[in-house]
Amino acid sequence: MEKRKLQWHPAFGAALRITLKEEMEFLVMQEEYLLSKKPPQIDILIVKKLRDLPVKKAIGKIFRQHNIIEYKAPGDYLSINDFYKVYGYTCFYQSNTDKVKEIDPAEMTITFACSRYPREMLKHLAEVRGIHVEARDKGIYYLTGDAIPMQLLISQELTQEENFWLKNLRMDLKAGREIQNIVAKYEQNRHSKDYAAVMDLITRANWTEMEAERKMCDALKELFAEELKEENERGMERGIERGRAEGIHLAKLIFKLSAQGSSDEEIAEKCALSLEQVREILE
Repeated sequence: MEKRKLQWHPAFGAALRITLKEEMEFLVMQEEYLLSKKPPQIDILIVKKLRDLPVKKAIGKIFRQHNIIEYKAPGDYLSINDFYKVYGYTCFYQSNTDKVKEIDPAEMTITFACSRYPREMLKHLAEVRGIHVEARDKGIYYLTGDAIPMQLLISQELTQEENFWLKNLRMDLKAGREIQNIVAKYEQNRHSKDYAAVMDLITRANWTEMEAERKMCDALKELFAEELKEENERGMERGIERGRAEGIHLAKLIFKLSAQGSSDEEIAEKCALSLEQVREILE
């Protein structure tokens, strides 16, 4: 497996779209939303197209019209500085408009998503800002006491039923039933780009266990084999298209050289072709 830094944020965005897919037609989601022409940038911005239409999924019940999301990958943690950074970005997002109060401050929320409970940050918020934690659902905590509604999502505590792909963006999956369940759910949606992005990240983050399971699980072998076949076919199609384009370019060059008075032998030498190939094209 090629070793490179795992790109968790795109997979999180894809998993979030999957989780909210029943209502995505009413939402606009922008990843790495630029606050200005250069960084800083928001991890994810979700804007409701219909302000008064509530989001049914538990993670979105807090949403208003403009919703800023900060995501921390597994192994990373949510710090005190992260809180102030995101809070500052939110304020800048509200103020960075052409008109005063173009974005209503009362229509903004902040979501922090991570895999570990940020005790130090929450302790600081309680002692310094009077912001306290209120458990709302499994893995969902509201941060109350501020003018901006905020919530904290702990991915490993979220329910499987509503948040399957968000919950399984992990590096500690186990071969056996756990991976088989993920593969089975992916296989039902394998032609979706979002599902493919999440599955690709999960596979790379859990490569050893995936390899161990692949040797034992026929379904996983078949899935990987089918994916490899499709990728090879796409590669062949790209190769054919490239070859066709190069062939057309070469034929144009041959006709151009011939029109300019070059002999068949000269054209063959310039184009690195045999004399027979040149004459076949010119005929």
